[in-house]
Amino acid sequence: MDLKGEYRLPASRETVWAKLNDPEVLKRCIPGCDELEMTSDNEMKAAVTAKVGPVKAKFNGEIRLENINAPESYSIVGEGKGGIAGFAKGGADVHLAEDGAETILTYDVKAQVGGKLAQLGGRLIDSSAKKLAGQFFDNFAKEVEAAEQGTPAGA
Repeated sequence: MDLKGEYRLPASRETVWAKLNDPEVLKRCIPGCDELEMTSDNEMKAAVTAKVGPVKAKFNGEIRLENINAPESYSIVGEGKGGIAGFAKGGADVHLAEDGAETILTYDVKAQVGGKLAQLGGRLIDSSAKKLAGQFFDNFAKEVEAAEQGTPAGA
């Protein structure tokens, strides 16, 4: 599965970069995220409950940040296991470009799923992934906007 997108965020590249590297912000933004904690400078442990079509599972996994070029780009690589539901693994290249007072975030995701999830069919998996990515970036945009305005997100 491949997924690409672009978001225009109303904040400086430094603000967006800081938020992309803040586990608490990411935890609030990732749909179904139950736990996200840094285990080293560039590694995190995560627990996410996700529903794809009729399959709902709790995935436990690890995430690594690679190819870090602050505050411009990095790659996120991860793998999660969801018991009998199967597994998901993949990565995303994230790039930040300044455009005046705003930042353009582009991403390119490549992922694989296996087990029961793989049996659901590509179209259902792709549409679920697009929906989850949309929810993440909508949440992330709110976090960034709140930071620029100096108010807590959700306030």
